[in-house]
Parts: sequence; structure tokens; C-alpha cells
Amino acid sequence: MSRNSKLAPTEVFLSHSSRNAAFTSKLANVLFRHNVKTFFSKQHIRGAQEWHDELGAALKRCDWFLVVLSPQAVRSTWVKRELVYALQQPRYNERIIPVLYKNCDVEQFSWTLSGFQYVDFRPGFDEGCEQLFDIWKLKYRPLVHRLH
Repeated sequence: MSRNSKLAPTEVFLSHSSRNAAFTSKLANVLFRHNVKTFFSKQHIRGAQEWHDELGAALKRCDWFLVVLSPQAVRSTWVKRELVYALQQPRYNERIIPVLYKNCDVEQFSWTLSGFQYVDFRPGFDEGCEQLFDIWKLKYRPLVHRLH
């Protein structure tokens, strides 16, 4: 897999509503299969860990920020806080990707996202992954199920 050092992520922060954890987990697993390190709360914050500190450390460490957009995310205070933080950090300049998972009022969530390149997962998961990997100049390999 060829990696363009400017585009290829070192670690991706996946901002999402907890109600979209199944989709986010599936996306994180695909990224993992393609050797793209990710951080998202369901996988990385366990029980009694200080989740606020863990989120802050990951936001400071990651070099790409994906925000999974859905009606639940639009209403989430924490997703909005994570996005506001990312928007203020120079290292995330041109490295914030809105991931359109479900139809929602993005303008209600943040007027700033209108100028960003979206990745649309609504037509299909593999199509969304291909769009995402194209941004990073990486080759997406869908998981093929073989019948015996």
C-alpha cells in the first residue's frame, strides 16, 4: 500500500454519537485492516478510565479528525465540543472530514462544515470507504465474503 506522507493519517480521531457506535466500530475495523490507526471512545476508553482526559489526549495526538454525521450526532454536545476543538487546532487544517452516515441538518450542527469535502456513506458502506481512502491516496480493499 503506497502512502503519501502528507495525506496518509498517523492516527484518526473518530467523533461520533454513542448511538452510532455500530457504524463507527465497523469503520474503525476497516481502517485497522488497512493499517490506519484510529481512536474512538468505544474501543479505547474502558470502564473507570477518565474519559474526559482520554478524549483530550487523543485529540492532541491524532492528525486527522472524522466526524460521523447523523441526527444523533447533530444533537450531541460532545460531538460538537470535539469538532470545535479540532477546528481550532492548526494540525487539523485540511484534515477534518465530515462523514455523512445518515441524513441530518448539518447546518444546525455547524455552519463551518459547509466548506469541507464530505464523504457520503448513505449510498453504501464500500462506496463511502472508497471516497475516504481516495482523500488519503490509499487503496481501499473491501472485505470479500467467499461462499464455499
